[in-house]
Amino acid sequence: MMLSWRTPVLAAAAALCLGGAALAADTIKIGIPQPMTGPNTQYGDQIQAGALTAIETINAAGGVVGRKLEPILIDDGCEPKQAVPAANQVVNSGARYAVAHACSGTTIPAVPIYEEEQIVTITPGATNPAVTDTIKPHFFFRTIGRDDQQGPFAAQYIAEKLKPKSVVVLHDKQSYGAGVATQVRDALQKHGVNISLFESINVGDSDYSAIITKLKTMAPDLVYFGGYHPELGLLLRQAREQGLQVQFMGPEGTANQDLVAIAGPAIEGLLVTLPADFTKRPENADIVKAFRDAKRDPDGAFQMPAYAAVELLATAIKAVGDNPEKVADYLHAGSFDTSIGRVEFDAKGDLKNFEFAVYQWDKAGGKKQL
Repeated sequence: MMLSWRTPVLAAAAALCLGGAALAADTIKIGIPQPMTGPNTQYGDQIQAGALTAIETINAAGGVVGRKLEPILIDDGCEPKQAVPAANQVVNSGARYAVAHACSGTTIPAVPIYEEEQIVTITPGATNPAVTDTIKPHFFFRTIGRDDQQGPFAAQYIAEKLKPKSVVVLHDKQSYGAGVATQVRDALQKHGVNISLFESINVGDSDYSAIITKLKTMAPDLVYFGGYHPELGLLLRQAREQGLQVQFMGPEGTANQDLVAIAGPAIEGLLVTLPADFTKRPENADIVKAFRDAKRDPDGAFQMPAYAAVELLATAIKAVGDNPEKVADYLHAGSFDTSIGRVEFDAKGDLKNFEFAVYQWDKAGGKKQL
């Protein structure tokens, strides 16, 4: 099933009113609960950029079944305690569809609400397997690979390309960070790589001297960190200040431009697994132009997965009507060409395949795909 919204955003789409006042009364609402405050705002910005660009593009092309899509922006702070209130805001808005939650810790407690309320929800960011393993949802989907896809990918790269004699795996104790770190550790062990330490750090600490001292004593060839950018930035900077020269690597949750400000020049050489650069797909030329025309950056981990989430919702509604149960059935049964390539879902709403890549950062904050 081919999706058809490949045209650039028209100038009139820039007048989209996010509050809904200027929209026609009969719209199809899409809840977009994402971090709009807090240290992980950039991930929410990326998802909003992708979702809003897709919504504007589709609306400019006539909408879906004669109706415009209406975004409902909600702040979840990337905080588990805000997950249920944010999900309830989606419900109370009247939205029957959502592009939801960048963070796994926020997503896990929200999924049961979307299931109970039969809101077809797609996350472009939450990667922890527990998101879909815990209750085996029918209405919840992902346009991002799981940690048990990303972890083995990272481990294979480490084992085959870097060939370290010993690896330290650190994590931040949170659902996302601990989850992906565990997947990397387990996959590395299957490759025969020695894991000399698997240890947690505390989120929000300002001094990681104790763990850095331990690392200096152990002298590993590589340190893998599962978590988000604030902690990794401090680890990188303090390791450099204390004379620890070791290769660091992390998952997509660390790939935030604010990492550059925290780590400084110590960011140079950092390896990160990220979704492949979907902006380079020739089929996405019009989509990339739509981002640029709207003065949004298409380059990031979550913009294209978020764009694809809206594409999928729109094409399913177009095919079966504004009926969440039928839309969910249609997504489970179909195969779709989207901005992230061919998409097929398994019984739990997870992608059967997803394309990851390894990137290396330079000291100026630029990154290149290896």
